[in-house]
Amino acid sequence: MPTADKRSTARYRERNSTADRALDILGLFTSDKPSWSGAEIAAQLGVARSTGYRYLQSLVGRGFLEEAPHGFRLGPRIFELARVARVGVGLSEVSLPVMRALSEQVNETVLLTRRSGSSVVCLDLVEARRAVRLTYERGHVLPINAGAAAEVLLAWADPAEVAAVLSSAPLERFTAKTLTNPDDLRARLVQIRKRGVAVSQGELDEHILGVSAPIRDAVGSVCAAISVAALAMRVPRSELDALKIAVRNAAVDISRGLTLVDA
Repeated sequence: MPTADKRSTARYRERNSTADRALDILGLFTSDKPSWSGAEIAAQLGVARSTGYRYLQSLVGRGFLEEAPHGFRLGPRIFELARVARVGVGLSEVSLPVMRALSEQVNETVLLTRRSGSSVVCLDLVEARRAVRLTYERGHVLPINAGAAAEVLLAWADPAEVAAVLSSAPLERFTAKTLTNPDDLRARLVQIRKRGVAVSQGELDEHILGVSAPIRDAVGSVCAAISVAALAMRVPRSELDALKIAVRNAAVDISRGLTLVDA
């Protein structure tokens, strides 16, 4: 006769098995197939229909599934959990996986920046294996008129804000390539908006090439920028177009993630 400990272990294993089956069922639902019949689910699990329906009824009872006209679909409890999962997920949390992937792809340092009035703040940074020495780091405040990230953020800012920023004080010069004439900078911003990406070289750090693209929030407004910072000598002109495409694609991926978070 089984001992109490053995019966308890058997019940524990059965609970684990049931939990695994429940997760397998929930994992079947996709945007391409949001509804499944009981027979289809049983076939996917490789169990008898009666066993499959037992799992389904348990999930329905707890609100994870609900019965639809032609089978079963995800229930209200799933949407509640999705809302909970989105709480506290911010720009950095959405951006960091994309930043790491981009850094791995191009083997260069990747930055996430946001404009704050007449300055730019570095929110996060992912260093490449062959890191470059930069004059800024996480939390560092950057000028508004130098570097690809700053110019991208200014390019899509409200024109009245741009006018106020450019007229508030003389623009600071950091290298011989820094734009300090407001009219020259406005002309640069027009070109950036047309191309969808900014490229700068030696405007803030003499030997640094920057490539930046805008990140958009759920309503389509530019809220941040993702940038690659590399030693200019490491990026041949023949590779620049590919780098611009990679940065733009990363910006699109982050923007898509922000849209899902705010949905």
